[in-house]
Amino acid sequence: MVIESTMGEEAIASNLKQFLLVLSVSLGVATLPQIFSWFRQIPYTLLLVIVGLGLAVVDVRLVTLSPALILFIFLPPLLFEAAWNLKWSDLKQDFLPICLYAVLGVVISIAGVAIGLNQLAGISLTTALLIGASLSATDPVSVTAVFRELGVGTRLVTLMEGESLFNDGMAVVAFGLLVALPLGNAELGLQPILLELLQVVGIGLAVGGVIGFGISYLTQRFDLPMVEQSLTLVSAYGTYLITEDLGGSGVIGVVTTGLILGNFGSRIGMNPRTRIIVSEFWEFLAFFVNSIVFLLIGDQIRFASLQANIPIIAVTVTAMILMRFVAIYILSYISKIVTKSDISLPDQTLLWWGGLRGSVSIALALSVPTIVGERETIIATVFGVVLFTLLVQGLTIKPLLQKLNLLGDAPLREQYLEMVARNIALERVLQYLQTEQHPGVETEFIRYQEKLIQGEMAQIHTKLDKLQDEYPNIQNFITEQFQERLLAIEADTYAEFVKSGQLNQELPSLLENVLHHEQ
Repeated sequence: MVIESTMGEEAIASNLKQFLLVLSVSLGVATLPQIFSWFRQIPYTLLLVIVGLGLAVVDVRLVTLSPALILFIFLPPLLFEAAWNLKWSDLKQDFLPICLYAVLGVVISIAGVAIGLNQLAGISLTTALLIGASLSATDPVSVTAVFRELGVGTRLVTLMEGESLFNDGMAVVAFGLLVALPLGNAELGLQPILLELLQVVGIGLAVGGVIGFGISYLTQRFDLPMVEQSLTLVSAYGTYLITEDLGGSGVIGVVTTGLILGNFGSRIGMNPRTRIIVSEFWEFLAFFVNSIVFLLIGDQIRFASLQANIPIIAVTVTAMILMRFVAIYILSYISKIVTKSDISLPDQTLLWWGGLRGSVSIALALSVPTIVGERETIIATVFGVVLFTLLVQGLTIKPLLQKLNLLGDAPLREQYLEMVARNIALERVLQYLQTEQHPGVETEFIRYQEKLIQGEMAQIHTKLDKLQDEYPNIQNFITEQFQERLLAIEADTYAEFVKSGQLNQELPSLLENVLHHEQ
């Protein structure tokens, strides 16, 4: 008993040391762009992959990635954070193309990759299908980070993130169905496959909905920011585990919970201060998890295995990019016919080239049973393709944005928002000087500070007027920002009345009207 206890303590100490080592390296990489300006040209997540590759070259292995580590520890918070920040109003606007990309896009990707590998590389069809299923999940974290940094339009970000959230679930479901083929216990046929799909997705939606709405109404009962923040964390992991135990898709469950809490629960059950606290917590957690995941992706590369499978990797990359091209352009055209909402060709090009692969693909490949004879080929191929998408496609996104002229007025918007934020901050400082008592401070000094602030505010107003005169196109953006502030004030007011009991809690229609007006 004593020996077992000692061994357990040693294992905990060893794991803790490995974790601290990974974290130290990740945070060290985060500081590189601040020390060497050249590194600022590389997205942070891709820089982590490059550093991980450097460690792999010298054979320094930090931690062994396992499918359980990725799917049960890393994936739930990343899914929840993305869903929490995804506006339902934006998602609803492009719901059809997102669903087409996430469902039919996955089918096209799996079929195209599998046929290419089977016909051109001589890989057995079952193995080719598993490779295709593993690589059908997109992971555009690096791409969307660049989009936000450069101020790319929100619609493109919504399309890419929405597709990623939903096709992760579809990819996991498809993989679960196909992995049974080489084991000989798969039930082929359209009807059983559709029934399985409806069951898995239905359970995910049901569990996610119950937990999301349940926590939304629960947080109406109290105003405890730390407790509400903790509830969101519990909901992310709890939804995933419960849904998986019930035979559903944990990915769909977490995405559903995150969408409900981010768009509904945070409005009716959290005051503005709490929403900021929770959003900042999830921003930190996503940064934390991504830092570990992308570093380990690079660190897990086995160069000898990659070299032995270069022809297969080349065929897979070619087939995957070609099928992505076919899926995006054809499905976008179908969406345009049905909804009359056009996705521009430059946007479609970004969606095509920005379909990077990441941690979900690796987790699926690693979860292939050891009884499958070509398991090592599957893992090596998936790692090689993921590495290609991250380093080649990921590093060329920014030049492609510039080539397609998709940056638009992003620098102007950023300049405008900075001036507005500065003006609001100065207004609050001026209000404090004029309304509060300041014992011990000379009146003349207070008046002097007021004049300085008023002078600086006048300069900001002049710059804002000049900006609008020189760039009339920014007026639409200014109007949108103003409308969003008005809607936020209206929604917060309704939430205060509901929380204080002055409005019936069964009247969320007020909030729904606000969201409807935002369309």
